[in-house]
Amino acid sequence: MRAHSPTRPVLLGLAAALVLATAASAQAPSPSALEVPLITDEAEAVLAILGKKQVGQPISAADWERLFASEGYVRLKKREASLQRDFTDEDFRSFVLSEGLATRGTALAETLAAWKQAEVSGAAQRALAYLPAGARIRAKIYPVIKPRTNSFVFEVKTDPAIFLYLNPEMSAAQFENTLAHELHHIGYTASCLPAMTSSALAGLSPPARTVAEWLGAFGEGQAMLAAAGGPDVHPHATSGAEDRARWDHDLANFNEDLKKVEQFFFDILENRLRNEEEIHEVGFSFFGVQGPWYTVGWKMAVTIENAYGRARLLDCLCDPRQLIETYNQAAVEKNRSSGESLTLWSPTLIAALNEGQPLDSR
Repeated sequence: MRAHSPTRPVLLGLAAALVLATAASAQAPSPSALEVPLITDEAEAVLAILGKKQVGQPISAADWERLFASEGYVRLKKREASLQRDFTDEDFRSFVLSEGLATRGTALAETLAAWKQAEVSGAAQRALAYLPAGARIRAKIYPVIKPRTNSFVFEVKTDPAIFLYLNPEMSAAQFENTLAHELHHIGYTASCLPAMTSSALAGLSPPARTVAEWLGAFGEGQAMLAAAGGPDVHPHATSGAEDRARWDHDLANFNEDLKKVEQFFFDILENRLRNEEEIHEVGFSFFGVQGPWYTVGWKMAVTIENAYGRARLLDCLCDPRQLIETYNQAAVEKNRSSGESLTLWSPTLIAALNEGQPLDSR
């Protein structure tokens, strides 16, 4: 993830699962629109034990009870159980007492202190600025110390949570950027998924419906834009030189990558991908570190916002079919005025996704 960084693929399932819903307009956020507490009890309990170990103090049963009863730990254990992974208190106790973790105690404590000073509400506001009118962002944010170095979302539809591995290599600014990105996903799901009606996709063939759902993966690019704060801010402004250079290199392949994704869509529509497993294999390959779902999605969103303003972009948010049509319109104007050669989506693809009918908003 990183604003994103190389472990980002662990969070990609959320964007891939987004589906179509009714579009809406932008509005100024209200205080009640945000509920994003930072819950650090698990990390603090682990650090307290590491502190005692470092100075040779005995670790009491109460210390372990504090850890195992912490909200972050209880939900982490629940998540691992939902994936049928082995995760026991005894195994976690061994991890906490391991020499490898002990050597990192100071760095972890300093990182947690920095993250606690981060502008969580500011990150949420950036995400909210790129969501439809009336959007709310509700999510608990858990910085956690744990054996696996992944980060993930959990119980998005019921009690949304973002678990972030406490990483000393991630600065407070990168932490805020990552939060804004993931909070945009949370808000996107809450805003668009409930609004979807059965009639929104009822007229589509099963292959066209599958393509329409995969278009939601371009939400990764929209989240990059939201996390940065606007089209004039580099998506990796808070990242290291390596991540920024990688993004710039990959973005330069925009035209070719758009065509690769388009071919994926046609392969679905024309039944060249024989089953769901084959579709997922190809579709998930476009996540990569930050592959075409990010770069192509970002470029399309920026092109639309620069041409027509943010409100027009948000009108496309909950129906990605509108996104590719509106991008085509903006790209034609951009190519004409600037001499660029931005690739367009095939009219045949757009017609297939609309089953030959115009969208309601047109």
